[in-house]
Amino acid sequence: MKRLTVKQRNWLLSFHIAFGGIWLGTALCMVLLAWNNRYTSNGDELYTINRILKLLDDFVIIPAANLSLLTGGLLCWLTAWGFFKHYWVITKWVATITLITVGTIWLGPWVNAMTAISATDRIKALQNPLYVFDNQGVFYGGMVQTAFVLAIVVISVVKPWGKRKVKQEEQKPATVSES
Repeated sequence: MKRLTVKQRNWLLSFHIAFGGIWLGTALCMVLLAWNNRYTSNGDELYTINRILKLLDDFVIIPAANLSLLTGGLLCWLTAWGFFKHYWVITKWVATITLITVGTIWLGPWVNAMTAISATDRIKALQNPLYVFDNQGVFYGGMVQTAFVLAIVVISVVKPWGKRKVKQEEQKPATVSES
């Protein structure tokens, strides 16, 4: 497989960083909006906040997270970094896939449920146990998600842990024995 030129790599890396930044910033905004739900006194305002959370999740978080994963995969595939040569790359892969999975299984459905409940119950949604549970899940889960995305960004910059040590047999090129 042909490797990227420096210019191509820099463009791809720029997109990767941008998508990660968009994911991080939007996740932080969603946490702040979920926190604000606790202090809402108007049913229309409550529904609007939840609708905004849903829009941010559907049209910003999901695309940014997936594009971050895609551009990261391309960087691993098309550069010398590789998928398994560095501990920091492996850590980013595991964390990113875990965050996308958690968002898909829990956070996204909680946001969708909050929006649906507040659409019908308006301010009474704040007394609905399912709504309260989902809102707490979005808030606390969003805080954890945001912290982990921030950790991924830090790992990207610092690149701790370095290269994996490979066994000697894997490092030696195959030679033909002379007989």
